[in-house]
Amino acid sequence: MAFVHGTGKQTNALADYWTSDMVNSVRQGLPNQANYVVINCDFEQYMWDSQAAGCLAGQLHSFITSRNITDLVVLTHSNGGNVMRWIMSNPTWDSRYPTVINSIRWVNALAPSSLGTPLADAVMSGNIFEASLGWLLGYQSDAVRMQQTSWMQYYNSTWLLGTSGRPSLPKGFWNVVGSDVHAAIWNGASYCGGYQYQVGLAITQAWLNSCSDGFLECSSQNGAGSLWFYDYQRTQSGRKLSHHQSRRDCFNLDVILRNDI
Repeated sequence: MAFVHGTGKQTNALADYWTSDMVNSVRQGLPNQANYVVINCDFEQYMWDSQAAGCLAGQLHSFITSRNITDLVVLTHSNGGNVMRWIMSNPTWDSRYPTVINSIRWVNALAPSSLGTPLADAVMSGNIFEASLGWLLGYQSDAVRMQQTSWMQYYNSTWLLGTSGRPSLPKGFWNVVGSDVHAAIWNGASYCGGYQYQVGLAITQAWLNSCSDGFLECSSQNGAGSLWFYDYQRTQSGRKLSHHQSRRDCFNLDVILRNDI
């Protein structure tokens, strides 16, 4: 199993992005719990960049070949889904891509930014979102520029597979869609993953439509590949997952992912 982070330059994604509680819970579903890798790449770059897709392909290829992996489940979060989709859409771009693609059973994409987000447009225009979303997106990086809605529309119509009207991806790409943000101080669901993040996402959610995780609208999260489930359909007590909580062991998400392996 491979854990692929979202936007940002990671050097210790296990601790800083996923948390060991999340990773250790999910990998309990593996026949050999040692057969997992947590990716650390620079996803502040465009998805095709050698530091983004090149780095991801390198770490996956090394994992696959060193451990003779033939059945790989990839778990992505947010923009990590775009980088993974780049690899799956462009097998001739890099000599390592075919080995990676052939080894994949399927990709479970947690809140992928497949159609981009209006908030990336806002960050690039330099308004208040830049300050409020710095912890989530970074600051006017190429990855943020790439996730503007019109830019993703272009990439989806040319370089990327899996959106409506385009050829299918070579392997399954299953979306988990987060649909709301809990940020009420009296609501216990607001504290899973960190209350301060929920407050920030509740603010940004005001600029998105009613079905969103505070960063991405549901339509973007389900814009490529296939729907696996909306949060409330599978989570404990039908809880909604914010964009931060969809990479945490919140509301039984880790158990759902574990049981899918």
